[in-house]
Amino acid sequence: MDNKLSEFGSMVFGDDAMKERLPKETYLALKETIREGKDLDLNIANAVAHAMKQWAIELGATHYTHWFQPLTGITAEKHDSFLSPTSNGKMILAFSGKELVKGEPDASSFPSGGLRVTFEARGYTAWDPTSYAFVKESILCIPTAFCSYSGAALDKKTPLLRSMEVIEAQALRILKLFGHDDVNTVKTTVGPEQEYFLIDRELYKKRKDLFYTGRTLIGARAPKGQELDDHYFGNLKPRVSAYMRELNEALWKLGIYAKTEHNEVAPSQHELAPVFTTTNIACDHNQLTMEIMKKVAENQGLACLLHEKPFAGVNGSGKHNNWSISTDTGVNLLEPGESPKDNIQFLLFLTAIIKAVDEYQDLLRVSVASSGNDNRLGGDEAPPAIVSMFLGEELTQILDDIANERKNVGYIKRSMELGVHVLPDFPKDATDRNRTSPLAFTGNKFEFRMLGSSFSVSSPNTILNTIVAKELKEFADELEGAKDFSEALKKLIKKTYKQHSRIIFNGNNYTQEWIDEAHRRGLSNYPSTVDAIPSYIAQKNIDLFEQFNVLSSEELHSRHDILFETYEKSINIEALTLTDMIRKQIIPSATKYMGLLSRDIKESSTYVDAIYLESSIKNLNKIASLIEDLHINVSLLEKYTVETKAKDNSIARSMDFYELVLPKMGDVRVVCDTLELLMPSELWPIPTYGELMYSL
Repeated sequence: MDNKLSEFGSMVFGDDAMKERLPKETYLALKETIREGKDLDLNIANAVAHAMKQWAIELGATHYTHWFQPLTGITAEKHDSFLSPTSNGKMILAFSGKELVKGEPDASSFPSGGLRVTFEARGYTAWDPTSYAFVKESILCIPTAFCSYSGAALDKKTPLLRSMEVIEAQALRILKLFGHDDVNTVKTTVGPEQEYFLIDRELYKKRKDLFYTGRTLIGARAPKGQELDDHYFGNLKPRVSAYMRELNEALWKLGIYAKTEHNEVAPSQHELAPVFTTTNIACDHNQLTMEIMKKVAENQGLACLLHEKPFAGVNGSGKHNNWSISTDTGVNLLEPGESPKDNIQFLLFLTAIIKAVDEYQDLLRVSVASSGNDNRLGGDEAPPAIVSMFLGEELTQILDDIANERKNVGYIKRSMELGVHVLPDFPKDATDRNRTSPLAFTGNKFEFRMLGSSFSVSSPNTILNTIVAKELKEFADELEGAKDFSEALKKLIKKTYKQHSRIIFNGNNYTQEWIDEAHRRGLSNYPSTVDAIPSYIAQKNIDLFEQFNVLSSEELHSRHDILFETYEKSINIEALTLTDMIRKQIIPSATKYMGLLSRDIKESSTYVDAIYLESSIKNLNKIASLIEDLHINVSLLEKYTVETKAKDNSIARSMDFYELVLPKMGDVRVVCDTLELLMPSELWPIPTYGELMYSL
């Protein structure tokens, strides 16, 4: 076990490595930069670069890269060698502070949403010293931000770091009002739980839809799905267990706090949950985790599916974003304590979050918008597209009593008595957990459950940080000028909750009754990504982000445009893939079967009994009719796709992909899945759902 502990973070240039290798003055100066966000002196950068290079070379690194997160949602890296020529024609290993703090990758081919034109290629990467460098596959990886020549953010990290500074500044103002002068920093923390599917790699390679789009575009349901609930938390199969062991070892060395792993609800579905850490580090870790999950799967002869809905008819995969706020004095500001009704500081932060979520429902919705997540949100497996909050009975009762000026007697703690003497009694929690809520309070954090499994968690947390910062600022502005702080505080909590309590819903979010109730309450409902994207450039949202310098109007418009472009391109790829599969695989196989049926009927009609003959003829007619329906629907799908691609702007194309192409893809699927059920298994040209989900 000691060996395992020593391996944790062994590939990370973390605090222990810096303390060991840097001069004391340099180490302290760097820590101050990290802790207080001060500018980094070039002399310090040079010393850090030299120590980092020596450490990385000892671990086998030959190159370094500025590892960044462009607006593709995945990571990017360009490798440069440590080798540098000398004047006498020889080579040395060199890495300077200038190379550490700044890089210049070509920015021309990354999504920019108009922030730069194609011929303007220069982009800059800037070292994020708050996120430790690491060695991956003999490459020293330096986490960085990525911007254009004009300084516009071309990545997901830069706005996140800005939002972290903003919420820290406003939270500190609130804490000073409560007399916490000892608090110097406030950080948001995140623990993103990652759901995923594992299937056999050889079967994966035989499915063009999985290979090109990440999800199955056709496929009849297997005889058994998740009906028996026997996969959830079940015993791990040997291949899955071997995969998790290798994954844990790889993550362990990179200092990623993977803590919990188990089978999820659907067959072949699993989950990995990390320990909480500072938000930007958690985002870096989750990007690394997704990358390593896929690579380890290849090593194990598996494919790791991170699409939000790889299989129809069973649960899709989400990413539960557990968000909280903590101080450098070790206090979680969302910890209710033993008596929440008396914890007025907690109630103030809680009402700020309630107000933020109510006022910016649209931003939270668009932060989880994608064509993949559209297949998942709203089903009986994930929250609906309507944003609401779950607080639980105790907190809701406390706030209701404050709003209505009733005396709150507090929650009476009860013990769980299981009726077996040998089993210990234990205190019962104040409230149950609501797995259907988009944003649920779960003890000392909020669990934002709407994220899709393939998402970068940077954008949702950028929005959470910024909208809460805005409300904390308004609270601080009001309270700092109050003559009677205690009285003003109570009035503020009462007023805020009464105005924004409509966002609280503790019931079942999956029901039609809630959708109707949400409409009556005036909550926003954006069923699809196409509906949600315009929220990015609503004037109130532009004003919010510009007020705090988190995103400029230009940067917001770029993200709006990129979302539309990504949506239309994703559906176009799906439509082309489906057409290709039907034309080149399904119809030829079905036609072959029809020929075999015709031959058998012709050859057997003289001696087989009439019942068998009649059945064969009916089957032949069904197959022929379905093939004809496939031809008709695929031709229409091709027509709609071509016409949609000819539209002159991305918004118009996205609308038609949503309103015309996707429904026609659904029509094709219905016919194809019906045909699959009539075909002999040996003639069906692609692996079935049963084979994909139960092969391990």
